[in-house]
Amino acid sequence: MSEEQGRFTIHLEQQEGYQINVRFDWKRAADLLMDEPPPLGETGGPNASRLLAAAAANCLSASLLYCLYKEEPPDSTLRAEATCILIRNAQKRLRIGGLEVKLIVNDEVVGNRRFERCKTLFEDFCVVSASIRDGIPIAVSVVDEAGQLLHASD
Repeated sequence: MSEEQGRFTIHLEQQEGYQINVRFDWKRAADLLMDEPPPLGETGGPNASRLLAAAAANCLSASLLYCLYKEEPPDSTLRAEATCILIRNAQKRLRIGGLEVKLIVNDEVVGNRRFERCKTLFEDFCVVSASIRDGIPIAVSVVDEAGQLLHASD
């Protein structure tokens, strides 16, 4: 089933230690090595928190560019900064307490005739940031190599 039909699957495989190789469902997309920071990993790649921040900033950037230009945005008109705010919950477990995304646009973007309207629309069309804001239900299961269910989240 394709993304247009509502699903896609990516594959992850542990390499060594906390290094995980991510293989995407797009043939032309390069694999991505993820890792954890010390003391667990060696920062050989971004960890999940960094990818979540990057995903939100990328989605917001693409959403604004699409609103402004549709299929052909000009090159080098936008940069973004994503700041992830880490907190500890009541059980002292590390959590993402918030994300701050700053989109930095050049004069060409600001001068675009659609800019005023797009400023009020683009956030609502970003799949990732809108989903994070609403809270994403996550179903987790653990199976053995034969596919037998060992654990399922509530």
